[in-house]
Amino acid sequence: MNKEITIPKDKKIYNTGDLMALGLSYYKINKLIEEEKLVKLNKSHYENLEFQGEDNDFYYVSAYAQTGVICLLSAAIYYDLTTYRPDAIDVAVPKKKNITTLPEWPIIKIYYFDKDRYDLGVNQIDIGRNQFKIYDKEKTVVDIVYYRNKIGIEETKEILTNYLKQSERNINQLIRYSKQLKCYDILSTYLEVMI
Repeated sequence: MNKEITIPKDKKIYNTGDLMALGLSYYKINKLIEEEKLVKLNKSHYENLEFQGEDNDFYYVSAYAQTGVICLLSAAIYYDLTTYRPDAIDVAVPKKKNITTLPEWPIIKIYYFDKDRYDLGVNQIDIGRNQFKIYDKEKTVVDIVYYRNKIGIEETKEILTNYLKQSERNINQLIRYSKQLKCYDILSTYLEVMI
């Protein structure tokens, strides 16, 4: 009698290692694809089509950019700092990393950060057995000020205004980050006008 193969329904994206750890062989993985329980995203990642939980496009980032960190406008949306809704997920990766394969959906926009900018202020968010990395609020604001010409001046102002209104803000951390990432002068000019 053939026992039905199941994988936990509380995780959205699995890599080959995760599936092997569950006792699945390549044959069984292919069987799950045939049964439309899994869909192959790339060489080593699969989407669980039987996922039950709160969906989040950020879960896909680890499949296409393992070192990816949610940044800029996508992080600003996560922290309720903007009403602007971009059509892509902003993802930071280390400068030397070569990301070659990206999905048609969700659209992932890659930013290559140097080591200092990439390493600073990374948080891991765990939602059940799903996770993604995202820059903390202060790092997000500093990056947006730094990339203000790419992001848009109006969006930058909106994000800073909303950040300053939030009770859970850390101005000291904001200033510390801006000094480390060499955009303190620009940030302080904005703050002088706004405070």
